[in-house]
Amino acid sequence: MRRVLIGAALAVGLGAAVPANAQDLEFRVGPDGLRIDRDCNPRYEECYRDGYRYSEEPRRRCTEERALNKAERMGLRRVRVEAAGRRTIEVRGRDRYGERVFITFGRQPSCPVLS
Repeated sequence: MRRVLIGAALAVGLGAAVPANAQDLEFRVGPDGLRIDRDCNPRYEECYRDGYRYSEEPRRRCTEERALNKAERMGLRRVRVEAAGRRTIEVRGRDRYGERVFITFGRQPSCPVLS
């Protein structure tokens, strides 16, 4: 308990030294002790996580791998990428009856089905 109180006092002192909004700092108490997490928006500032710069870019777009995974979750078998463009990804496979199926996914974050 004493360790937690000392950590909280240090965190409050750190929060006063670093100008931040109330939504930017998050205090977490767990088995590893007190942690301070700071939310970061990579669109407006450089973000660091564990000392390394990270970006949200892989999660912003639909990749071929994500499109294949989504097609398999939709029930297609033996799926493969037929064509990948700047805006769409075309996937083909077979349904459970063995018929050929073509699906076009958009490059938006949720991989929307276009046709």
